[in-house]
Amino acid sequence: MTTMTRIALLLLAAALMASPGGPATAQVASPGLVPSTLPPPPPPPSPPPPQVYVPQVPKLDAPQPTPRAQLPNQRRSFGDRITDCLTDGNAARLSPNDRAAYSRACANQ
Repeated sequence: MTTMTRIALLLLAAALMASPGGPATAQVASPGLVPSTLPPPPPPPSPPPPQVYVPQVPKLDAPQPTPRAQLPNQRRSFGDRITDCLTDGNAARLSPNDRAAYSRACANQ
């Protein structure tokens, strides 16, 4: 080989060794260098959770509400009942004896 060819081969070998390595070097990240691409934006905030309504729970140590005493319907007096029964018997045109029997039975119901 000629000297010229040897020098050309040596220069070619030196150039190949000094070259960065082609397309594979684009993926190598050197420390301290700022990346050319921006990081992805943060995700949007999540919506607030739905409101949960909790029903009112009775407390065990709370006093129970006392029910109001229910008074029975007060019965009308015996005299008032007799008067109404006599009036009904008179309207039915009962005789005095039948009216007396009817009014006693009616008032005692």
